[in-house]
Amino acid sequence: MTLGSKRVLITGAARGMGREIALEAARQGATHVGLTDVEADGLAETEALVRAEGAEVRGVLANLRSSAEIKAMIDDIAGWAGGLDVLVNNAGVLDHLFTDAAKVGVDTLDEDTWDAVNDINLKAVWLTTKHAAPYLRASDRGPSIVNAASVSGMTGAGMAAYAATKAAVIQLTRTTAINLAPHVRANCYSPGAIKTPMGDSHLAAASDRKATARAMYGTHLIPRRGTVNEIAQVVCFLASDEASFLTGINVPVDGGTTAWRGMNDVELDVDLD
Repeated sequence: MTLGSKRVLITGAARGMGREIALEAARQGATHVGLTDVEADGLAETEALVRAEGAEVRGVLANLRSSAEIKAMIDDIAGWAGGLDVLVNNAGVLDHLFTDAAKVGVDTLDEDTWDAVNDINLKAVWLTTKHAAPYLRASDRGPSIVNAASVSGMTGAGMAAYAATKAAVIQLTRTTAINLAPHVRANCYSPGAIKTPMGDSHLAAASDRKATARAMYGTHLIPRRGTVNEIAQVVCFLASDEASFLTGINVPVDGGTTAWRGMNDVELDVDLD
């Protein structure tokens, strides 16, 4: 029960990694699990699933492009839980959710898409941290922040806005660790290709799925996509007191993709089922 007694807030909790992080936090003993997203139906589903795991849970709809909504959401959840011990900035979007997948390069991306991805992937991480900081500083239960970065922020990627924001999250995490030390820890994790609804939609939309799969996870030394629970285990560890001497670090959870400069020769399954 590594998160026993902790009050946790997770952004982007309606599905995928955010949902699984919420469930794993409940399994690991978090007493209160706060959830936020813009998808009402998905958020309600996650809420019910977390409740079934035995934790107190509260979902609050919030648009992470709005500073006012972010602050109101954090105040709401912290007030309900009687404080806040862990902030997980999981929410994130890909460039192609806002524009044509063929127009995500630096010379083809439109300004509105750049702004949307930056607002959600980077600015919202800063704003949630800013508004949660007073509650985290007041915590006596090992407070910490865990941010979602990406291997695309470590090695570069074809999506200009996504790669830039994820690189910035890594640096923002280090700065947060410095600014909130010694009381509040801050770390981030960098997933490789993970089997999520967002990743599935990217594969499903591809004209050549095998080529897209190869581009997504052909560099994994473990030749498959990671699972959401493999991410959730790392996130909950970083949030736990077992990681009490870790701050300012980035943990790649990438099947070995950043360990080399190669590409696997194995045939990859396009696992949409």
